[in-house]
Amino acid sequence: MMRPKLAFALRADKTRHVFEADAMERLRTCCEVISETPIENFSDPGARNVLEAAEILVTGWGCPMLTPDVLRAAPNLRLIAHAAGTVKFTVDASAYGRGIHVTHAAEANAVPVAEFTLAAILFANKRTFELRDLYRADPSRRSSYALMDANIGNFRRTIGLVGASRIGRKVASMLAGFDFTVILYDPFVQAGDPVTDYAELVDLDVLMARADLVSVHAPSLPSTRGMIGSRQLKLMREGAGFINTARGALIDEAALLAELQTGRIHAVIDVTDPEIPEAGSPFFALPNVFLTPHIAGAIGTERARLGLMAVEEVERFVRGEPMLYEIAPELLERLA
Repeated sequence: MMRPKLAFALRADKTRHVFEADAMERLRTCCEVISETPIENFSDPGARNVLEAAEILVTGWGCPMLTPDVLRAAPNLRLIAHAAGTVKFTVDASAYGRGIHVTHAAEANAVPVAEFTLAAILFANKRTFELRDLYRADPSRRSSYALMDANIGNFRRTIGLVGASRIGRKVASMLAGFDFTVILYDPFVQAGDPVTDYAELVDLDVLMARADLVSVHAPSLPSTRGMIGSRQLKLMREGAGFINTARGALIDEAALLAELQTGRIHAVIDVTDPEIPEAGSPFFALPNVFLTPHIAGAIGTERARLGLMAVEEVERFVRGEPMLYEIAPELLERLA
């Protein structure tokens, strides 16, 4: 039986560890790999030759947009397997008109984000980062002991999750093993949804006012831009924590910084808008902010999950089996 021809389109310098030796061997077994050197520029003559032959295109971080013109240059293309999360900035919707299947590895990227979020919740509730700074500045521990006597810790805290995305759902199920009350805001979740086994559905204002810690997991869409603004942040109780591992655009950052500068709340911030804050941004200096450079998702060896998920989808497609993570065209607009 003829094996389908497969090619890669991604940035090699952005995707180290995604396709380790075992993943590549599995692709070679089920497909004829046209070239293991990924396409990084679709306008290159060599790239056009590869596209013309490719039946399966494995994409990843740094892949140029698959525009209608690029798709026309790939007349035999039947599957786009994205070894990363969102395909919004990779695949033009016209691919569906061609009958091309599209799958992604967002489920694999959700694992480290959920793990990071759980760690952030546990550390933030104990005010771990501030206690570290106090201890460094005052080795006598007097200031540390004063904070330890405050209303902090993880016992019987209320955790508010904004968004029942795949990450939000993973976090909710992880929190079930702790002494937490979990509340959730997501307008698309209905009573009886499995996530309600772990979380109580509330509206956004109630969540912001009740939660000891708010963690954001909503998709970045035009309708969700700035969904948490000054009014919602002012509802947060004194000493509450705020975690954002989703997208910076979901938050009115000027309002967030204004609230943080009062010292009333504290935050773990992994994503900002713009992606890198301006030099001199208070995010870098505020003692009640723990800022990380967008590391919650797959980094280092965690990226291998992305490649393996893409490989498994390719194998299912080649065997004629349903893929587990195929993106239905009607969901494209609502995906993160």
